[in-house]
Amino acid sequence: MVVAPSKKAPVRMNTKPLLRSASQVTVPFRIKVFLGEFAVVHGISKLFNRRDQDVVMSLLVLSAADVDHVLIDFSPFELQYLMARVFGLISALPVSPPMIHTPHRSTIPMQNHTALFMPARVAHPEFPGTTLKAVSVPQRSGDTNGLPGSTIVMNEATGAVKALVNSRSLTAFRNAAGSLLSTTIVGIQPTSVVAFGAGKQIDAHLELHLRAFPALSSCTIVNRNFNDRVIALSQRIRNKFPAVTITVLARSEPGSDEKLQATLSTASLIICATSATAPLFPSTWVRTGAHVVLVGSYTPAMREVDQALIRRAVGSPTRLLVDSKEACAIEAGELIDAKLQPNEMREIGECIRFEERGEVRLESVLATVDRLDDDNMKGPITMFKSVGVGLQDVAIACAVVARAEEMDIGTKIPNYDL
Repeated sequence: MVVAPSKKAPVRMNTKPLLRSASQVTVPFRIKVFLGEFAVVHGISKLFNRRDQDVVMSLLVLSAADVDHVLIDFSPFELQYLMARVFGLISALPVSPPMIHTPHRSTIPMQNHTALFMPARVAHPEFPGTTLKAVSVPQRSGDTNGLPGSTIVMNEATGAVKALVNSRSLTAFRNAAGSLLSTTIVGIQPTSVVAFGAGKQIDAHLELHLRAFPALSSCTIVNRNFNDRVIALSQRIRNKFPAVTITVLARSEPGSDEKLQATLSTASLIICATSATAPLFPSTWVRTGAHVVLVGSYTPAMREVDQALIRRAVGSPTRLLVDSKEACAIEAGELIDAKLQPNEMREIGECIRFEERGEVRLESVLATVDRLDDDNMKGPITMFKSVGVGLQDVAIACAVVARAEEMDIGTKIPNYDL
């Protein structure tokens, strides 16, 4: 359905615990987006405002399987709301005392890994939380064990350790939730998605986007090889979403470039979550109006797209969203390579406003993008670049622990602090 463009018309996300059914809301562009109410059965804010006295002396341990079980209970809109709260704080004007604390991460070399320790705190009275995330990054490129990681969640009342949470899925889902929020903000109703990579990040991104956008009917997963991991991922997605056409494209196969170019030329959503150090495809393969999500690179030497594609997202106002300007200026290889200035990108938190009744107002970054011209491969696009921020870990870890307690999931160690 077509609606009249309006710069000021917001997307409204209601966080009041009323219902779970989808509702139609107008966004400042030529389409309508279908959003569900943020109808949290117990209320997201209540998850953060629970008192810790009943678990003062115990420790909750959540395994990877426990975390996966709990995450399924969250709707895509609840997870977006968590990230909206975080991004809103990141981009808010400084206050005294500060609402957020993100000390620089500490790095310690190990025999086969580099250990990273990332503390963070949200001091907002409605959703306080303090966490310490520890991740081990393999030093060898052939290491297939992934990134072992755990998150410590502190007890806000006593200062003791409240929970120890496996963070493998937490990291993937908090990144995916932020990306989904960007897709909502730019105001598209995607019908086809191309995903580069076959790891946890792509798994979570596809899961949330396919759940949030019923119109998504085509999904292409691009991987270097046709290996067991991409086969398993495609089968999982196929089993969960039988109505979606799933295609796997291996870059090592003959004729893959032609197939990829044809697929990208009609894709409305492109998601990249790889460790690439060279662009995965040229800008000329991406159609006007596509939304591109970049979550793979986190060093100046890494880049998943070329400078030309970055420039297609820069306009007046810019259509290039980032999670943090400060972090991206240091870690986002694509943006560094394109020599972007701060005014050529916009923090996603700048698009978010919170109202007294719990409504979230999402202001579109779009001005004029003709999404109806699918044949134009040189026009403007929208883009979201994320390197990840520690406050995202705080939000999702605290929410998962609270929900796990409600669901009676995990292993409790009584008298841990006695």
